[in-house]
Amino acid sequence: MKKHIKTLKKKLKIFDPKLKEECGVFGISDTSDASALTALGLHALQHRGQEGCGIVSFDGKKYHSEKRFGLVGDNFSKEKVIKTLPGRFAIGHNRYSTTGGTTLRNIQPFFADTNAGGIGVSHNGNLTNAIKLRTKMVQEGSIFYTTSDTETIVKLIARSKRSKTVDRVIDALFQIQGGYALVVLTQNTLIGARDPFGIRPLVIGKLKSSYVLASETCALDIIGAKYIRDVENGEIVCIEDGKLQSIKPFPQKKIRPCVFEYIYFSRPDSILNGKTAYEYRKNFGAELAKEEKIDADLVVPVPDSGNAAALGYAQQKKINFDLGLIRNHYVGRTFIEPSQKIRSLGVKLKLNANHSVIKDKKIILVDDSLVRGTTSSKIVKMLYDAGAKEVHLRIASPEIKFPDFYGVDMPTKKELLAANKTVDEIRDIISAKSLKFLSIDGLYKAMGYEKRNENYPQLTDHYFTGDYPVKIIDELGEDKVTQLSLLSTGSNN
Repeated sequence: MKKHIKTLKKKLKIFDPKLKEECGVFGISDTSDASALTALGLHALQHRGQEGCGIVSFDGKKYHSEKRFGLVGDNFSKEKVIKTLPGRFAIGHNRYSTTGGTTLRNIQPFFADTNAGGIGVSHNGNLTNAIKLRTKMVQEGSIFYTTSDTETIVKLIARSKRSKTVDRVIDALFQIQGGYALVVLTQNTLIGARDPFGIRPLVIGKLKSSYVLASETCALDIIGAKYIRDVENGEIVCIEDGKLQSIKPFPQKKIRPCVFEYIYFSRPDSILNGKTAYEYRKNFGAELAKEEKIDADLVVPVPDSGNAAALGYAQQKKINFDLGLIRNHYVGRTFIEPSQKIRSLGVKLKLNANHSVIKDKKIILVDDSLVRGTTSSKIVKMLYDAGAKEVHLRIASPEIKFPDFYGVDMPTKKELLAANKTVDEIRDIISAKSLKFLSIDGLYKAMGYEKRNENYPQLTDHYFTGDYPVKIIDELGEDKVTQLSLLSTGSNN
């Protein structure tokens, strides 16, 4: 049965058009029920990774670890599991693999014994020089047990000659490059770190006298913690004895957070730079509506990713908004392996047309992004088959023309439709009546900027512009970045 379930999940990925964020991280210091609160935090961050989850705790003397495949609720909801993770300190991790295969060994947090004591690490992001670093360490005699670039960070921390763990972390961070957010647990100390450009997110909260670190504010909300602030770009925070120390060892750079946190990755209720992701997404839709004139009867979102943008579009245009597509939220939980005939239905496993709403209507179909275009074409056909007069596809972000190397699971450039086809060609491929993407200027206006700063861009927006803030050292031509695979030939890259 387990084999069938694994096979099914692998096959269902084919029908998921969305980009995948690598993971969510969480950590809490000096509180009772630390592991239970960590499990709740990970539950709130479940959207950032569904392949595996793990928790490491410290009880004052020993570390304890549990790592499992699947969802948080399926693995950490029982008291007997939480009791195996005693202690007042804990860190956790939700995984969606970008580098490294899907094996239990690759599930975080990673733990290692060093001559300065034990250390647990949860990592969100990708290193752009991991292969180079890993190759060098292997040549020097290091042994790697996973295919994850996070192990490279752990090894670098362990190899440092510094006496304090926070100094060891600093040593490691000076050697790595990429987009990352780290939560580190060592004895009675919790450490958080964010890359110099702030590409990957990390926030600070407080629950009574305890500090909390998390990928998003929604993880603070679920445990009743108060949002304090974001960890700044290039900042290291060290939480010990109830006090938070801020360390900024890197040369100062202007922050450039990942634009897709605003477009898609972050949960709609999470706060980003003073506003919820939901507000930004409505603004994207409204700005898209301002950029054109069109006659239509109804605005329909691609659920759930297009909901907010579609609402913003409809309100700006004063066109009716309705659910013309119904999403099956349980598709990933089925326990049967579909036949080839069933698999060929593809997107119908997840979406179905709401016939009574869209019949004889001119439809504005709104989604947050377009990657390969295969699912968009199926949805457009589905609406036409259900009786739509016209289907006009609107994308609430610019054309994705360049791959990511900072922690987002994304196709290669040759697989990105907009990198190889014009807008008119894409329109014909997906059989829409018309197609429009949000402009770069519109994207920045929707976020409150006058325009994109060409010299110092406000966001990490290489998906659209090809402007990579961190050098891609490990890039292999047209191939995606891959990790040295010492345990498996399989990779999701």
